[in-house]
Amino acid sequence: MILLDTNVLIYAFEPESGFHRWGRETVAGAVAGEGAAINAVSLAEICVGEADPGTVADRVRSWGIEILDVPVAAAETSAKAYQRYLSRRRGYVKEASPTMPLPDFFIGAHAKIMGWKLATADQGRFKTYFPSVVLETPS
Repeated sequence: MILLDTNVLIYAFEPESGFHRWGRETVAGAVAGEGAAINAVSLAEICVGEADPGTVADRVRSWGIEILDVPVAAAETSAKAYQRYLSRRRGYVKEASPTMPLPDFFIGAHAKIMGWKLATADQGRFKTYFPSVVLETPS
């Protein structure tokens, strides 16, 4: 199974995106191969701004992508990685600025505890906080 980060679907859905082709090829390859999934966190992120979140879930499923609950075991892994992030950030950031959202850590933790690959265009954060997760990224 390959867990898809939210940005993969956003790129795959948006023809104007610079990563559109990569997103579509990643989804198609995963669906045809070992399987593709997103979790409830990614579904929520995709639904932001949509009038009917049910149609988003139907569209995702129509591509052959499974929608999964986030395992409870991901909470501890996510929290530990997020604590490391906040600790490192305090050492570098002197001004108030936005932090990386916690949902990204749930996605990384989900892939880690399941031993799945993660497809994402945000390789830096996942390499840093989930180094054992195999990433599939744009070249």
